[in-house]
Amino acid sequence: MKSLILASASPRRLNLLKQINIVPDKIVPANIDETPFKNEMPIPYAARMSKSKALRTLETSPDSDSFILSADTVVAVGRRILGKAETRDDAVRCLDLLSGRTHRVITSVCVIAPTKKICQKNVITKVKFKHLSIEEKKLYLDSGEWQGKAGGYAIQGIASLFIREIIGSYSGVVGLPLYETGCLLKGNSYWT
Repeated sequence: MKSLILASASPRRLNLLKQINIVPDKIVPANIDETPFKNEMPIPYAARMSKSKALRTLETSPDSDSFILSADTVVAVGRRILGKAETRDDAVRCLDLLSGRTHRVITSVCVIAPTKKICQKNVITKVKFKHLSIEEKKLYLDSGEWQGKAGGYAIQGIASLFIREIIGSYSGVVGLPLYETGCLLKGNSYWT
């Protein structure tokens, strides 16, 4: 196998890669401005973020003979992008929007091959939340699990109690759709 740079500091993405027996040779988080453009839609936003992260990492390793893998996960209610919940008020707003509704989780994966060829795939998963009671919201908010999470929740944590249905990629909701990531790497000769 060729070497791989993961353009993410996410421990969830690292653990997901380990599930498919991939351990990055280097982790080089990309520091980029993640502010959505005015009226930017969720799918183009996720794709732009993913590609920007990969390109920023390429800038720091321009002569690298490595593959670069990046991803960005966006929670969307309609046209609205729910960012990472940084405060309890952010998390309350997210929970209020998600309660009793189906929303989309878009994860865009980008691979830059050593040839500098760029390939990208957007994976969309529908997630349906139950109606949340005041008590459920308070218990979840008190847990602190929402901190720094897109849409204010992590599907692999306590919030799994709120999810009635998922249509699509579970690993994509966690942060890296493994099937599509494997296909992108295979299609770019990572395993040859």
